[in-house]
Amino acid sequence: MSFGFTVHGTDGRARAGTFTTPHGPVTTPAFMAVGTLATVKSLDPADLAAMGAQMILANAYHLHLRPGDDVVRELGGLHRFMAWDGPILTDSGGFQVFSLEGLRTVREEGVEFRSHVDGSPRFFSPEGVMRIERNLGADVIMQFDHVVPGQSPEAPAREAMERSVRWLERCLAEFERLRHEERDERHEGATREEGRGGFGAGHSPRASNLVPRPSPQALFPIVQGGIHPHLRRESAAAIVGLHDWAGFGVGGLSVGEAKPDMYAMLDVVDEALPRDRPRYLMGVGFPEDLVEGVRRGVDLFDCVAPTRMGRNGAAFTLDGRLNIKRTEFRRDERPLMPGCGCAACARFSRAYVRHLFTSDEILGLRLLSLHNVHFLVALMRDARAAIDARAFDAWSREWLARYLSKSKTGAP
Repeated sequence: MSFGFTVHGTDGRARAGTFTTPHGPVTTPAFMAVGTLATVKSLDPADLAAMGAQMILANAYHLHLRPGDDVVRELGGLHRFMAWDGPILTDSGGFQVFSLEGLRTVREEGVEFRSHVDGSPRFFSPEGVMRIERNLGADVIMQFDHVVPGQSPEAPAREAMERSVRWLERCLAEFERLRHEERDERHEGATREEGRGGFGAGHSPRASNLVPRPSPQALFPIVQGGIHPHLRRESAAAIVGLHDWAGFGVGGLSVGEAKPDMYAMLDVVDEALPRDRPRYLMGVGFPEDLVEGVRRGVDLFDCVAPTRMGRNGAAFTLDGRLNIKRTEFRRDERPLMPGCGCAACARFSRAYVRHLFTSDEILGLRLLSLHNVHFLVALMRDARAAIDARAFDAWSREWLARYLSKSKTGAP
């Protein structure tokens, strides 16, 4: 099988596992760096490989607008396009469309919206998004869903959840149709070339005008329901009964609701979903949320926070966030975080990184982004080691106590 998930160890509800994909295994729990436009901002794929990043995320909405999903497919798919040979996941654009308040109209057929790039009118349907994500060629693709603010009352949350389930049915039907269509095209192409005696001079797969075929993909559904436990359970039950999925997404969190509400919904979802498949918490990436998510059975995370905060001068450390632009770091020879194994901390001082920021040098943005992504990747490695040692509960409590107490005091 192209996809699989094996749980190697547990401690409470936290699990250490391996998610198998066509482009390699992902040891979980894991943080996926966000490469929205086929690039993790300011970082080279070699940087990500060096820090141990295993799987990254790109966005169907943004890549559809530019350079165009058809262009990406013609150039060999996302892996070849961005020179990343590890697993990739693409979000469907549901959250991006949700964020276009005032520029989009949601109806049962899909969503009409205007491009944030040039204002051109666009339309996303479940079927169309499946074609876009197929063109991009990521290993895991997400369903097109209807996202509402996290604190939404029950009525709009139910409407969005039920529509997401209906859209999932349409996504699955189109996903299967495309798969069978490509299988038939390959069969017809092989038969045609066999009749010609194989590929001779002037007859290559490229010469046949067939667009390069993406590798196998897995479609993940998304559990919705806002902060309403019964809606989350209904969503999970409907999804589980629809198909034998390779994994599950948990969406509609970290979109305005309070953190205790998010953690409560993770408790609900953990009980409602099968335990033999990976769970992906979408758009969540602050350190404390990763630890709390692992505690509640989450395996995969993604978020733009590490690079976005890095571009604004904030660094993650074991003692909370550090604002490198503060005057007190002007002569500080220590690394961003003593003991950190990232390339930024191994080579440069806080004083130097602060100098880069106050001088508007691009290298400063890159170094903090590199450190922050490394911090989250390493955090999940440490969580896995604690699970393997059956010490996750004690480790996580100690880690959170240190991180949150120092964050509140603002200690460097």
